[in-house]
This record gives sequence, C-alpha cells and structure tokens, in this order.
Amino acid sequence: MTKRAIRPKHGRTAVLGGTVALLAAGISGGLWAGANAVAPTLKPGVYTLVSAAGGLCLSAPADDDPDGAQLKQQPCGKERQHWRLTAAGEGYTLVTAEGGACAGVREARTGAGAAVQQEPCGKGAPSQRWTTKAVDGGHRLVNAGSGKCLAVKDGSGDPGARVQQNSCDSAAAKRWTLKAANVTTPPMPGGTAAPTPTVKPTAKPTVKPTPTAKPTAPTAPRPAGGFPAWPTPKGDDVPLTATQTVTTVFDGGGRRFVGKGALGGSGQSENQPAIFELADGAVLQNVVLGNTAADGVHCKGSCTLRNVWWENVGEDAATFKSDSPSQTMTVDGGGARGAADKVFQHNGPGSFVIKNFQAEDFGKLYRSCGNCKTQHSRHLEIDNVLVTAPGKVVAGINSNLGDTAKISRLVVEDSAHPITVCQRFEGVTKGEPKPIGSGPDASHCLYTPADVTHRP
Repeated sequence: MTKRAIRPKHGRTAVLGGTVALLAAGISGGLWAGANAVAPTLKPGVYTLVSAAGGLCLSAPADDDPDGAQLKQQPCGKERQHWRLTAAGEGYTLVTAEGGACAGVREARTGAGAAVQQEPCGKGAPSQRWTTKAVDGGHRLVNAGSGKCLAVKDGSGDPGARVQQNSCDSAAAKRWTLKAANVTTPPMPGGTAAPTPTVKPTAKPTVKPTPTAKPTAPTAPRPAGGFPAWPTPKGDDVPLTATQTVTTVFDGGGRRFVGKGALGGSGQSENQPAIFELADGAVLQNVVLGNTAADGVHCKGSCTLRNVWWENVGEDAATFKSDSPSQTMTVDGGGARGAADKVFQHNGPGSFVIKNFQAEDFGKLYRSCGNCKTQHSRHLEIDNVLVTAPGKVVAGINSNLGDTAKISRLVVEDSAHPITVCQRFEGVTKGEPKPIGSGPDASHCLYTPADVTHRP
C-alpha cells in the first residue's frame, strides 16, 4: 500500500553503543622483557585495567561519545571502567560490567592500528578473545584473531587517548595491570551469575532508629532525554536490488538506502525480502532506509541497530528471528514513520531492547508474534522512547506465554488520539490472538504511571 507523506518530526537519537574480550595463556618465544615472569592466576571476575603508559584505566565509551565505540583510557574511578573476565576457549572475553558489550577488534581486522571497541558479543569470535602474558610491570593482552596486543595509540599517557591493537613489544602502552574490582555485576550471558563480593556487616548495628529518621522515598524516574530532529541523508541515494548481508559492522555513513526491483515493495504483504540481513553479532549503524524499504531489517541472532532511520516503514521496520533465548536485539537511537502495522516484530525467543528511539504514525511499536507456528516467551525493554500519534499500541505482548515488557522514560504525544502503552494478548499458534487486557501489572506490563509522560 502507498503511504502518505509525513511531516518531519523532532526526536532524539542516542548512539550507542555494545562489547569487549580478553585473556589467558602465554606467548611463546620469550623475546620480550619479563618473558620468564610467572603469571598470577586470573579467576573469572570483575577487574579494572590500568595502563602502564600513564596509570589510566581502560574505559568503555559513553553513548554520546563523538568517537563512537572505540575504547579509551581515562582517569581511574570513572564510570564504564569495570570489565568482567570470562573464560572463552583458550582465552577470555572482556565484557563491560555496565553494559554487557565485548572488547573486540573492529571488523575483526588483523593489521596494526585497528581500533579496539565495544561491540555485541559474538559466539566464539576470535577478534573478541584475548590471552595474557605476564611481563615486568603487568600483562600483555594478545588478541586471538590477530596476534597483536592491546595498546594505547601513539604510546600516549593522556586522558582520552584511544585504544587499538598493535605489534607486541615491551612498550609501556602495551602493558596493563589487572586489579580486582569489588563490585556486584549483572548475570553473565547464558545465565551464569558473576561472583558476588562478600559484604561484611557493620561491627555495631544500630539498635534504635534515629528519632529524626524518615522513610526513604522511592527514587524518581530519570527524565527522558532530548530527541533531535530527523537527519537529512548524506550524499546520493543508494539503490539496492538484493538483500545485503551484514556479518560484522556496516556503517552507512548517514546515506539513504532505497529498495528497487524485488526490494521495491512498500505494502503489508507477508514474506517480503529484507533490505539488510544481520548475522548473529552484527551491527548496522548510521543508515537511513527510504521509501521503499521492503521488510526492512532481519536479525538472525544477537544484533545491534544503532542510529537507523525508517522514512516510510514497509511490512515491518525490523524483525528479530533469533533461535536462542539468550540472544538480544538492541535498537539504540534512530526512528521510524509510516508503519501501517508494526514497527518491530519479534518472532524468535530472546530479548528485545528499544532505547533512545522515536516513532510516529504507526500501528504497534513492538509486537511479540501473536500467531507464530512455534511460540516462545519473549522479553522487551523500552527506555527513553518518544511515540507520536497517530499510533495504537507501544508494546503488544502475549501474557499467556510469559512475555514481559519493562518500560521506563516513555514519552507519549497522543493528544486526542490515545495510544495504549502496553496491550496484553492471548498468543496462539494459528488463528488470531485476542486482546485480554492493558495497562501496568505486576507480572507482564512492568511499569508505573510515573514511567510514562503524556504530552499534547
């Protein structure tokens, strides 16, 4: 079906960000200083990594970092400096304790100078595995995919210097001290909980409450972030006549991609091909999908869509087709317009995260498949999202199948056209699902009125 033109709307994008890897087993040869040092036992847990070049800590980037996902060194004691060390094959992965992303070499490159960044953790990816070698003054962290060492660019000791891989030698910028961090971290991927530090009770517990003590008020929800204007595509449009497969990272540079030929559909017919198909662990970023966009983006496993914009949604903007309950699709930033039915469709199991996103003129922002032949329990998280009428439902879930929708910092501009925040359905394997309730509850639609801001 042909969609009507829609006026640009202001909204917000936050650029994300995903992930990190690391360590254990030595480098043969003994050619560098400290080659005969005995490596201390490194147990799975949470560490800070301190560079010998300047005593600064390895830091994951903030969502709005202008340099994107590349790691940096920053003064120790800041946020995003805790890394969870997890055994992986003959090495380790290094995962951000705050966000669950892995430290990996950009696009799995093997050359010196390739950026080390946070990115979605990929199953067994060599570019996200690291081994360690004890040397005088710390450890070298050697990437399993390239054989090169984690290094501070140009040997800098300055705060904010970027981190990359480089040939291994005795330079201070290629040595790191791993210090155990006394923090509690989220569960590891796959459900294994990270070790929890022991908490010692105070020597003399208070017997009586202070007379002036008052009950602690619940923490107020953080305010929603600003939402910038829709982007103007850069350069000439890129026509696509066949689905583009992304296996690592695809950066569109802000260009508009338009489906042609077999990808030229803009209606709601089922089984249209996708413009982009993302393999497990892939990242699609800085892309504008124009009119027409066929069936948008298909995600075959854990994937990240960062700063992706749909000017006129075809059948769906993106569909999550995972095959594992541990997989997650993350939409970070961007926006969508003109979705006659769904913006995001969740067919397989797993979790779906939508944050820093905006949508207008849509049917449902998210829908857990209501009548897939094989059904699953699915889980949704929405944070810092703006939706603008006309629109029907923000989150459509199947409560009878155990679905959940956790919602925070949602801004709804509905005026005289009310938008349902969370709609519960009875999911089926054939036929049509029936709506069975809406609004917050304690089991499935997990939010409070304070998590939603309505404005005209």
